[in-house]
Amino acid sequence: MSKENEGYTIQPYPKIRRLMVDGGRMGRQKHIIHGLVEFDVTQARQAIREYKARRGETLSFTAFVLACLGKALETNKSMHACRNWRGQLVIFDEVDVSTLFEVEVEGRKLIRPHIIRAVNKKPLRELHAEIRAFQAGHAASQEAQFIGWFVQLPGIVRRLFYGILFKNPRWLKEYFGTVIVTAIGMFGSGAGWGIPVPNHTLQVTLGGIAEKPGVVEGRIEIREYLSVTISVDHDIVDGAPAARFTQQLRELIESGYELGD
Repeated sequence: MSKENEGYTIQPYPKIRRLMVDGGRMGRQKHIIHGLVEFDVTQARQAIREYKARRGETLSFTAFVLACLGKALETNKSMHACRNWRGQLVIFDEVDVSTLFEVEVEGRKLIRPHIIRAVNKKPLRELHAEIRAFQAGHAASQEAQFIGWFVQLPGIVRRLFYGILFKNPRWLKEYFGTVIVTAIGMFGSGAGWGIPVPNHTLQVTLGGIAEKPGVVEGRIEIREYLSVTISVDHDIVDGAPAARFTQQLRELIESGYELGD
């Protein structure tokens, strides 16, 4: 319906946006703490550029971050724990990462979620291949088919489903993953942090990358810094474990973990 002659237009509300509405409603019920940090990705970005020069293919930066995240969570598993209906803590062995990718659907740019399973048990090249395969064939993915059906349901039915899902760790892992990673930096340049409204115990939000002066072996150099937001559910994770996890993640990313293989 068009109302251009009255100074505005009316368009259908995209059903996919119902997931964002649901997520915001649930996220407000959690006690989230956010840590805004910067990681020096100069070495990692240089290694990715060298990889492209040798292979003629751009290695996924998201895959690199996921490899580092999986390794860090391997020794900090409580960071992606959840509570069951009895109030007990359930600590997962596998790190299933729910992440978002921008894809093209009928000429429009849309965001589609994808769960990458057992990230802590897969090498970087395998994660890279899985991401590229999803981007190429997202329309036939399990997530796309489920979402297409799920967003058609009435709000009260969706909320009932969420209420049951988030008390059942096995279903939660299957349908939502155990961690979420979002990359708002893909939509622009320069430094900047995103402040999400998470539903998971742990969410990692990748912001922008900016050049800044840094100190390397006593010298000031221009370095590339990635803005990262670490968001955790304070009902499950204390500040000290979150700080240890963040430090290990920093060390892995800044050292270019697996990029030299």
